[in-house]
Amino acid sequence: MPATSSLRRLGCAMALVLLAGCQPEPGTPLDQQLYIWQRQWRPAHEQALADSRASFSTLRVLALQAQPKAGWSRALVDLAQLKADGRPVVAVVRLDGQLPGLDLQLAQQQISAMLAHWQAAGVNPAGLEIDHDSATARLPGYTDFLLQLRKQLPHGLKLSITALPAWLGSPQLPALLQAVDSSVLQVHAVSDPRQGLFDPAKARQWAERWGRISEKPFYLALPAYGVALLPDTGGAPVVESETPLNLAGERRELLADPQQLAELGRQLRDEPPTHLAGLIWFRLPLPGDRRAWSLTTLGAVARGETLAGQWQVRYTQQGGLYDISLVNLGNLDQPLPARVALNNATCEAADGVNGYRLQQTPKQLVFNRQASVRVAAGGQRTLGWARCMEITQGAWNVYP
Repeated sequence: MPATSSLRRLGCAMALVLLAGCQPEPGTPLDQQLYIWQRQWRPAHEQALADSRASFSTLRVLALQAQPKAGWSRALVDLAQLKADGRPVVAVVRLDGQLPGLDLQLAQQQISAMLAHWQAAGVNPAGLEIDHDSATARLPGYTDFLLQLRKQLPHGLKLSITALPAWLGSPQLPALLQAVDSSVLQVHAVSDPRQGLFDPAKARQWAERWGRISEKPFYLALPAYGVALLPDTGGAPVVESETPLNLAGERRELLADPQQLAELGRQLRDEPPTHLAGLIWFRLPLPGDRRAWSLTTLGAVARGETLAGQWQVRYTQQGGLYDISLVNLGNLDQPLPARVALNNATCEAADGVNGYRLQQTPKQLVFNRQASVRVAAGGQRTLGWARCMEITQGAWNVYP
């Protein structure tokens, strides 16, 4: 009996080993970082930073920019909040692609002054990122600029650049990438906006090609936002982001799809391109951002969680008057449902609000959506009111 028991245990152990060998290996963890791109920080940044801490390791913060007409300006960053956050910080310097040239001496002066200001406030950046949409033909000059700038940066400060897929065909690219410690390949808003904001298949292809050229770590900059396109008088589209433009015309909304980005993230974890170090999400959302994912959805995508939306009808009642709302209980921002129906209700009066129109029969109230509006994960929106004898929770039906 003891020998039989030993053989049985050995057989079970071998079976477990074989079974484990058949299981898919977990994907390679990818560092998750976050851009903060607001030019003026608000009190809401404090809570947004706190809510983002569990999902993102590093903050890449717009610090300084140079534009053709406006010249140099600093972003109004709340350095006390940034210091209190405690995560590694990369200061981002935006050099507009339309600048007639790059003035190394002036850039060095502006960057040094910005770094000194941050350090005096207790913020010591781990890195500096130069964001410059250089024309491909001007990459040799840009490479020289970076080489000279790097010599003048403080010892130990890592230098990175934002990079464009259009540079992939340039013979100058290997030398450019050797001039910096790492690169951030931007794969959103890099094509004609009429073709869309983001193409996951192209993003994957560009990342594979970049990994074959780069000998140093690189990151992918991914979108968590949307824009609107407006036609101008010349027929070319005008891009509207968070700041409304005083222009008439129909707006075509373009929004990065969280499900698409979640699938791309899974692919990159399972089969990462050579030298891919992580993903950087553009950008930290604040309450009231009209064209950005909620932080709940962004965090869920970054963590590789399954995305799902779930609607619940809630109402408050006072003296027979019901205020009716929809709550998004899932982790996915989603459009309001097309139809919400209340069955077997005897109601004296009712009406829809916030884009819902009421259709009433003797035993049913149907609220029909007139315009598509996204509700953030965890968000709530009133859809109407009703004066009824009684409403039970199970009488509601929600139709996507």
